[in-house]
Amino acid sequence: MDIAFWFKAFLGDISAVVFSAVLIAGYYLWLQYQVRKDPSFSIHSVNKLARSLWVANVMRNPAKDVMAVQTLRNFIMGASLMASTATLLIIGTLTLSGQAESISRSWHALGAGGAYAAELWIVKVLCLLLDFIVAFFAFVMAVRLVNQVVFMVTMQASDEHPLLTPEAVARRLNHAGDLFAIGMRAFFYAVPLVFWLFGPVFLVLATVGLVFTLQRLDRSEPAQD
Repeated sequence: MDIAFWFKAFLGDISAVVFSAVLIAGYYLWLQYQVRKDPSFSIHSVNKLARSLWVANVMRNPAKDVMAVQTLRNFIMGASLMASTATLLIIGTLTLSGQAESISRSWHALGAGGAYAAELWIVKVLCLLLDFIVAFFAFVMAVRLVNQVVFMVTMQASDEHPLLTPEAVARRLNHAGDLFAIGMRAFFYAVPLVFWLFGPVFLVLATVGLVFTLQRLDRSEPAQD
């Protein structure tokens, strides 16, 4: 098959994917613009500030060492659980990849305007698999970084090394927090990809719903006067 035939056969799915990608990219460009105007606009910025202040408070108060280790342990347990969940989802997705011929047509029964070829089904499953792999590595890297922070955060400020100041430790912890957020976003993005298995129309609707939900989740609470 030549490229023109593939493009014509899968035009509905290609259009839905492009719309979905542009909508999500546009949302994050808008969010970045809002954060530049007001750093407290996004809950992620507020979380980074809170983690930075928390690290500085712990490293300047040795009495909080046990509390700090317990807090970071809870972070590690949460990220480990998410990584395990991503592993199970990867296994489940690989199972779907071996059933293209049997279920691609039945799952696509309501997908008006899209194709249900086995080749397209494999592409959809691969996209979903890639999404879960990104989530897995993001959570694993978050665990790796926090394991290092456990040792760093128990240092006293009076004994700090130039490379292990509260600011440097906070940056490492915030990096772990960013990776955890990436993993969670990958799980969120899996929702439109799953609906894509049923057809391009469902991909578009799920993407619109996801962006609307993210807009509410990413917004920090306004400060009270």
